[in-house]
Amino acid sequence: MTITSADPASAHPRGSTGRRIGSGWLPAGLVGMAAVVVFLWCGVSPRDLAAFAAYVGIGVALPGTLLWRALAGGGRSVAEDVTAGLALGYAVEVLAYIPARAAGLPLLVLVPPVAVIGAFACVPGLRRHWRGAAVKERMPGWCAWVLAGVVGYLITWSALSLYRVPITSAYVDMPYHLALVGEAKHHMPPTLPSVLGERLSYHWFVYADMAATSWVTGIEPVTLVYRLSTLPMTAALVVLVAVLGRRVGGCWAAGAAAAGVTYFLFSPVLQEGVVFTSRSMFTAWASPTQTFGALLFAPVVLLLVGRSRGWAALIVLLLTLTGAKATFLPLLLAGLAVVVAVRWVVERRPPGAWLAAAGITLVCLLIAQFVVFGRGAQGMDIAPFATMRVLWGKVADLGMPELASVSPLPLAVLTVVHLFCLVCVWGGVAGLGRRALEPPLLLLLGMGAAGVGAAVVLGHPAESQLYFLEGARPYLSIAAVCGIMARRVPWAWAGLGAGAAGLAAQTEVLGGPLERVVAPYAVLAIGAAALWWRGTVPAAVALLAGYAVPASAREVVVHVSPEQEEQVRLIPEGALEAGRWLRDHSSPDDVVATDLHCRPVPGRTCDSRHFWVSGFTERRVLVEGWGYAESTLSRTRLFVNSYLRVPFADQARLAANDAVFAAPTADNVRRLAREYGVRWLFTGPNPELAKFARLRFRNATSSVYELTSR
Repeated sequence: MTITSADPASAHPRGSTGRRIGSGWLPAGLVGMAAVVVFLWCGVSPRDLAAFAAYVGIGVALPGTLLWRALAGGGRSVAEDVTAGLALGYAVEVLAYIPARAAGLPLLVLVPPVAVIGAFACVPGLRRHWRGAAVKERMPGWCAWVLAGVVGYLITWSALSLYRVPITSAYVDMPYHLALVGEAKHHMPPTLPSVLGERLSYHWFVYADMAATSWVTGIEPVTLVYRLSTLPMTAALVVLVAVLGRRVGGCWAAGAAAAGVTYFLFSPVLQEGVVFTSRSMFTAWASPTQTFGALLFAPVVLLLVGRSRGWAALIVLLLTLTGAKATFLPLLLAGLAVVVAVRWVVERRPPGAWLAAAGITLVCLLIAQFVVFGRGAQGMDIAPFATMRVLWGKVADLGMPELASVSPLPLAVLTVVHLFCLVCVWGGVAGLGRRALEPPLLLLLGMGAAGVGAAVVLGHPAESQLYFLEGARPYLSIAAVCGIMARRVPWAWAGLGAGAAGLAAQTEVLGGPLERVVAPYAVLAIGAAALWWRGTVPAAVALLAGYAVPASAREVVVHVSPEQEEQVRLIPEGALEAGRWLRDHSSPDDVVATDLHCRPVPGRTCDSRHFWVSGFTERRVLVEGWGYAESTLSRTRLFVNSYLRVPFADQARLAANDAVFAAPTADNVRRLAREYGVRWLFTGPNPELAKFARLRFRNATSSVYELTSR
């Protein structure tokens, strides 16, 4: 697909010395070995690790790489082919698994990779794609080591934050992800497993990938969710960011710098606990939907800024994004709209290829909204300054519903400060000059502006509007690096900026909460503006980046520092054992009832993000946790009430459910079975239930009862 008029020349000629041939393999191999050691150390069995590596490598990456080379013309380096191919392989896998699971034959997901590998092995015209293009640009050894360092850092962070944390104490959303994998493993189309019959208006394709992996390899979903699945996606995204940086910036130095800015440069923090976020990429396992979507989206951008003929690959990737993370589709549409508008004016004719790409994106966005999400908004709404309203609550010590009636003035002021903080991270775009009119950079800048705009204009009960900003982060970083490389930046000013930020963070300011927060940023902004006014834009950009250095350094160190706090048990010790017993002794279509609805969080009457029953049993539950249900989020009024305090939508069902556990009788047990189709009861120790249901399993914390008659 050719939609850009210029592409930087190759940074390294074919006549490079032979020792560069394997220059990238050593760091890649060492990172791979480190990942193996970490997983084994964290309890993954050698069998599971080998099966996972074989499936991802042979069943996903290999056919995806062959298809990428055939459909998109291949990339300039093996790293580009393999990582973009991995993304395309995931897309093909998910699109194959959905009809296979719907037909009740989930292992048919293996048909596409077998067919692709067979075709490329047997058809003479396709065999050349096993080697790729005749001329390949090789990633310099130093760049490979840089990227290996970034991936190694992410592995270390994941090991300390998740892999070594007991499942009973892991991040609050992990059981939710696990429950959705179980749902996608046994039902198609999936519904919300923690609320029987509730539509799943959510990005769920990554869970289809994990379900397919579980079917093929026999690996437990809990191992995939809590350990294995997101690491290949995370590592591939690091490489793709560098590849895009090299493609747009013209050299591998731009690629390495883009990866560094994307993962390690954050907004300056001048007051403890008050963060004007630029949204880090450290959501790899906490939000697998974001990670999966980001990986699928990067090759889309690569196709759009390159010279390949990749319409088929583009359509497959965009179709998969509709259910993987549709957040990226409006970002892309905005970027394409900017390209179309500017190039139409400059060239005085409609840019046909860009218009076609925009049309495909619009169709996919409509599919996402009306088919995947069924017109549900999952709580997202137009709410200007919502991000800063949350921050103002911390600054001024305000809660709900007082936050709903805050004056617009402090919110507008804080938004200006927020934008200043984003300029500190991505101020390099000011150095682009006329390059900003080139289609690739117009695309990146348009997507970046849309991400920032969404964070300002939209609101969500759980601040999910910030995922738009996170989605745009790599592309703003690439544009900023390109702008910096277009100028001679005096980096000594960055050291001065770091010192100024450190001094501002120690300064005591008198006045109200708004003055105390804004004043240090205002002082720093005046200094940068003075340099800008005098025409020394490169120095001002370096100074702004320096402001971000102290907070970025602290953030990077904190994420790989050993956890000092004692792990809080959020799930009972015997829960996993009980859940697996029920899974192994029941049918996927059986319905479970439980009286477990609230997480044990001190100070809250009920935190309804309780999902481990549906997660461990892989069964649908009549009513468990409803915090993320569309019926809950749609009834949440921003800054008036918390979605965690919204009662369950069907109070009659909840009452019938809980009565069985609180005061069991033959009538209410029979009603639960007949009216709601319940077959199993999952609860803690409850001897009274044995009078009306058959006790099938019990340990110190959990009991499972079977309803033998309906």
